[in-house]
Formats: sequence, structure tokens, C-alpha cells
Amino acid sequence: MTDILKKQKEVLLELLQEFDRVCKKHHIPYVVFCGTALGAVRHKGFIPWDDDLDVTMLRSDYERFLKIAPGELNPQYYLQAEFSAHWPMNFSKLRKNNTTCLEKYHPKDPASHQGIYIDVFPCDNASDNELVRKMQFYASRVVVAKALYNRGYETDSKKKKLFMTCCRLLPLKPFHRFAMGKKKIDSACVHTFLACTSRYKKGIYKRSWFTETTEMDFEHLKVPVSAHYDELLTTMYGDYMTLPSEEDRKVKVHAILIDTERNYTEYEHYRDGMTFDVYSRNIH
Repeated sequence: MTDILKKQKEVLLELLQEFDRVCKKHHIPYVVFCGTALGAVRHKGFIPWDDDLDVTMLRSDYERFLKIAPGELNPQYYLQAEFSAHWPMNFSKLRKNNTTCLEKYHPKDPASHQGIYIDVFPCDNASDNELVRKMQFYASRVVVAKALYNRGYETDSKKKKLFMTCCRLLPLKPFHRFAMGKKKIDSACVHTFLACTSRYKKGIYKRSWFTETTEMDFEHLKVPVSAHYDELLTTMYGDYMTLPSEEDRKVKVHAILIDTERNYTEYEHYRDGMTFDVYSRNIH
């Protein structure tokens, strides 16, 4: 592990601890999710070659957190709430001020906070009717495409470019409202179509997988994990306890530059026409 990656993970743990503090104070349930849940189960901490941290909460708890957190967070942290000023995305981030995490795209909004972050994902109600559930998925793709375009997402895929361009012409609110399915509070399943899931079958889960939890070690912390983690992780990753091959154990780099000590504004004028050493401060 590089020194910068180690320092980044220390900041991620710090952010998780602050997130957990606010949630516990206000009795807001959540679980660690995606690779973070896998890391808790398989490694009792970070996956050694991972560089991010994810949490998720049911929509009602998520919205309560977004409402409460701004007045509760310590001043060194910043909540970047979904669809807020300077953040057009369909999920939220908790960031640390006076740090840098320049990602692999050119943000359209120069005022967007670019500190080191953890992802805070919503988990929404999935219809019990399969046809409607698929329609929720397709509606979520429109929401995500519009958000990515507004963020400044860059891709070489002509299909993705065309889809994002077409979605620009569609209204956001009705698609977002339909995808969330807020009235389906008693549905058997939930989905993360508006979170980190891009495939239909891998984004649908039993509601109990998120309402029934257990605690596990995650580095020096105790974190809430789905009590049904085996079913959840099998749905997401298949044979999740088998380690990938040596050549596949690479950091899934989310950023082109990380700095745990300096504010991202110090680097903004370097972005165009420059290349960065990932996980170092060296600029070439």
C-alpha cells in the first residue's frame, strides 16, 4: 500500500466515524455497502486494494440524515447532498474540508467541493410488480444519465454519449419520483438503482437485508452490516470469499490526485493540460 493510499484510508475512516456519530445520535439506521461490506466480512476492514468507502440507508432514513447532518457535522466536514447547489448527482457524499480528491473528469461546476469523501447512497422501494420494477430501473437510468451529464462525466462510448444527450431533453422530477417509489413502503424488496448499481438484477434485494443488521469489525471501528450479508454479497459478487488473482488485485482508482493535507482549490489550475501521479502529489 502506498503512503498516500494509507493516509487516504485514514481520512475515510475519520469520515465514517463522523457519519456514524451523527447517525447514532439521531437513531438513523444504515449499513456499510458494496466493497466496504465485502471488506468487513472478508478482511475485517478495507479490501487492501480498494480506495473508497460506501454506506447506504433506506430512503426515509437517508432524507432524515440529509436534513439533520448540516447542523450536526463538525466544521471540518461537508455534506454534499444530492441535487444540491454545485452537486447535480443522485446520491450524496460526506467530504473532509481542506483535502483533495480530483476525480477523472472535468466538473462543469468549478464551485463543486472536491475533498476526500465517502459515498452515502439511498436505498429505495422496489415495486412488487416486476414490470413496474423494470420501469423503475429504466427511469433511474434517465436520472443517472442527466446527473452524469450535468456533472461533466466523460466517456469514449458513443452509446453513452448519445443516451446522455437524449436524456438532457427529459424532465428530471417525474423520472426521479417514479424510480424512488416512495409510496411502496410495504414492498417485499428494495433497490439501489439510484445508488451504485448499473445492472437490474444486481440492484434488487429483500427489504430485510437492510432492516436487519449486525456489527462487524472494520479496521479499528465497529460498523453495521446486513445480517444477511452472505445473501447480499452473493447477489452482488457471486463467490465473494474467493480472492481475485494477483494481477486483478489493483486499486480501482477513483481519482487522479489525492492530497490529505491541502485544499483542492490549490490544484484546480493544474487540471487542464496536466497529468498527475495517482496517489502522490507529483504533478507533471
